[in-house]
Amino acid sequence: MVFHSKVDAFFINFTLIVVLVIALVSFFPLFTEGGTQLPVVLILSSSFLIVISFILWTAFSVKYIFYTDYLLIKGGPFRSRIPYESVMKVSPTTSIFIGHRILSSRDAIEIFNNTTFMGSIKISPRNKREFITELKKRCQNVKIQVCE
Repeated sequence: MVFHSKVDAFFINFTLIVVLVIALVSFFPLFTEGGTQLPVVLILSSSFLIVISFILWTAFSVKYIFYTDYLLIKGGPFRSRIPYESVMKVSPTTSIFIGHRILSSRDAIEIFNNTTFMGSIKISPRNKREFITELKKRCQNVKIQVCE
């Protein structure tokens, strides 16, 4: 079963600001003396496109996939495989800038387990209730705090 990540306006605005800042930094040399030569323009444009493509791929391709033995969390090139027997607790969180996270919304849940970096991972499934129901089916011993 596959769940996609919820994307909220805050995350879209934050990503837009990051893209604009990177654009300003990337193309700033074009506005200085000697920055309008063709090789310089090509190098700056291609590096900007590569960086922005990576950021957008990582941010907007987030999926949570239930397999028979583990939960796979994918976001761009980043992956976390969490065996169901290692999941201890699931709780709501709004702290999306701190810790291990593969999400695109402030309306997130944190999965505490024994296998991921820092002992937990923050995710934001689009259908949170359905996701938690499916997780509970596969992890009988998981403690779930109220997730609205």
